[in-house]
Amino acid sequence: MPILRMENIRAMSPEERREKIIELQTELTRLRTMVKAGGSLDNPSRIRELRKTIARILTVENEEGQEKEKKR
Repeated sequence: MPILRMENIRAMSPEERREKIIELQTELTRLRTMVKAGGSLDNPSRIRELRKTIARILTVENEEGQEKEKKR
């Protein structure tokens, strides 16, 4: 799965972003569980990529929430 760029995240609908967050968090949990169980990962940097992508999505969500508050 390629890394999501900010322009792609901003183009998503809020529902799509929420679904993507759930999907990424599930994958992150699975990878962390594998590491804790003593397994090795094919791509250890994948955990870092997932964390950063989740943070990017949450950043866009927070920005949009702040914009809505300013409009009130």
